[in-house]
Amino acid sequence: MGKVYIRTFGCQMNTYDSERIASIFNEMGFSYTENPEEADFAVINTCSVREKPQQKVKSEIGRLKRVNGIKIGVCGCVAQQEGEKFLDNFKDVSFVFGTDAIGRLYEIIDLVQKGQRVCDTSTNEGEISIPSFSRETSVSAFVTIMKGCDNFCSYCIVPYVRGREKSRKAEEIIREINYLVENGVREITLLGQNVNSYGKNLDENINFPKLLYMVNDIKEVKRIRFVTSHPKDFSDELIEAMIENEKVMPYLHLPLQAGSDNILKKMNRKYSYGEYLEKVAKAKERIPGLALSSDFIVGFPGETDADFEDTLRAIEEIEYETIFAFKYSPRPKTKAFNLEDNIPDDIKSSRLDALLKKQEKITRKLMKKYLGQICEVLVEGMSKKDDSIYSGRNPQNRIVNFKSNKNIKTGDLVSVKIMEAKKNSLFGLSV
Repeated sequence: MGKVYIRTFGCQMNTYDSERIASIFNEMGFSYTENPEEADFAVINTCSVREKPQQKVKSEIGRLKRVNGIKIGVCGCVAQQEGEKFLDNFKDVSFVFGTDAIGRLYEIIDLVQKGQRVCDTSTNEGEISIPSFSRETSVSAFVTIMKGCDNFCSYCIVPYVRGREKSRKAEEIIREINYLVENGVREITLLGQNVNSYGKNLDENINFPKLLYMVNDIKEVKRIRFVTSHPKDFSDELIEAMIENEKVMPYLHLPLQAGSDNILKKMNRKYSYGEYLEKVAKAKERIPGLALSSDFIVGFPGETDADFEDTLRAIEEIEYETIFAFKYSPRPKTKAFNLEDNIPDDIKSSRLDALLKKQEKITRKLMKKYLGQICEVLVEGMSKKDDSIYSGRNPQNRIVNFKSNKNIKTGDLVSVKIMEAKKNSLFGLSV
């Protein structure tokens, strides 16, 4: 039996794709290893949303090529973007396959084993279908419900590397979730570049809120989460679905990207800050205990000091529990690539630092609200730092470490009284 090593960069969808890739290799007689030194195949699953992850891919190839006899493959968004160039520029890479080619990986592996160098970045037309696949399951699992995006934000390369929006049939999604819960999964996270657009290209009466009702009806599912929602499509119907389906957790990731209407327009986000704020305020008012997170880009071309101050004011006004913030980096093929990247890197860095420091204060304040509360924690296992302490997440997706004298198993829902609020986690005692 051979062995395969897989390195994953980027989003949750890449993590899900890597699980599919590992399953295919397993069906072909390869076991998974975390040590590339003992691998026959290595697969690098890439991200091209920002420049830094793309640079890491080159470093990873340089590290892997020193392993004697290993066959290196590159997949994901950078592979889709670069295609044959990877084989031309990296002689140690044996195969390249794009975001639609995972289902053809059996044939690709077979050709590579016969000594060929292969590139497959052709795209599939019509609906997407992902058969249920074997994977090492834990308490939580990702399930892709759609791929691609039709929004064409001016900075974003996703529509060019993942294609236009395509939804999976609801029946197929439910079948995969049933397979997962039969194997011990209790929390499902539904994935899509814009889950709010789910179902638009399907010949069935389905949309994302209706899908949530269907998943909520699966008895063994204890919790439901989803990422990512586009603010322009975030609807009252979705708010109602989050309220009425008790298994849908009160956590919402809704990327704002900037607090300035001027920058939002340049980004082609299709909403104003006022429209975003109105939707968020309604969600916070209607959904008890809702925790918000968001994405931000600083240093977008033309961003003035006043524009950036609008972003700082936005995070103060909205009070996210968590944000993910990055410096703007030009991406080939996007509309913003043609704009002058006129914000010096040192200014981008100082703005990013200021944004993160302000958010750190907000997070510290919001974490204290959990003190003394009794919350339900889905147990994921023991703490990595202390095997006498249990670890899991509360409904708001915060890590909760806790002590207990009870007989607790992974996958249990445990009531925990929060005794301490740390920087990024909570600590408590089971009750």
